Amino acid sequence: MRNIFTLKTFGLLSFLFFIPAAQANDKIDRDTETAIPRSKNLYGIGVAVLPKTSGSDEFRVMALPIINANYADRYYINALQAGVWILDSDDKRLRLGLAAQARFGWDAGDGRLTKGMRDRDFTVEIGPALRWQTGLGTINAQWGLDAGGASNGQTIDLQFIRNLYRDNAFKLNGSMGLTWSDKKFNDYYFGVTASEALPSRPEYSAGSSVEYKAGLNGSYLVGANNYILFGTSITRLGNQQAESPIVETRLQPFAYLGYSIAY
Repeated sequence: MRNIFTLKTFGLLSFLFFIPAAQANDKIDRDTETAIPRSKNLYGIGVAVLPKTSGSDEFRVMALPIINANYADRYYINALQAGVWILDSDDKRLRLGLAAQARFGWDAGDGRLTKGMRDRDFTVEIGPALRWQTGLGTINAQWGLDAGGASNGQTIDLQFIRNLYRDNAFKLNGSMGLTWSDKKFNDYYFGVTASEALPSRPEYSAGSSVEYKAGLNGSYLVGANNYILFGTSITRLGNQQAESPIVETRLQPFAYLGYSIAY
């Protein structure tokens, strides 16, 4: 399993390496530090659309605060993630730190295939994080351990962010990435226990797997310091996730629209 994960990771980075660079310089590119482009700290509110349950083809709408900010160039909040950089290279293009990432659960009663199951709880994953800014774009990586005790599992996230377009008012970033999830994580969010099993929903124990994601995120300046933020992404579930009897579709879309003020 480890060899397969390594080969897939190497293949993704190799593909990204051979894309011609749109912009390369010796300074940190604030617009590509995170998937949401921003050169100043952003604070606002948005609305997100996401699947109701794991693998659902129905959607729920959630209002979410928008915070994308750096403090003293050491601490940061990026949407559902917060962290601190502990070690830096001299130019701060390579940084190592610690991050906490929120993970949403779901109400079993909201899904057609999950009614009668136990709810899956909200949790927080904590672990080491890396950011490496290159002339091609930004590579972010995080190893997350479930600190909230929901699944007691772990994940490894790898993401590449690249600017696609920018001018004084409009900025657009593209991103590609993958997430490896261990057996405990997948079994909690995609498994079916013996007590939850039905003739139409057999017991299922999920193993570890790799899912892939691609997305677009943008910002549009509508005033001196006011921005409309938007984004969408599509996730292809891993084999062990997609084979679960509660999964209705392997492709999981996500979208958001928000308003923020820059400081």
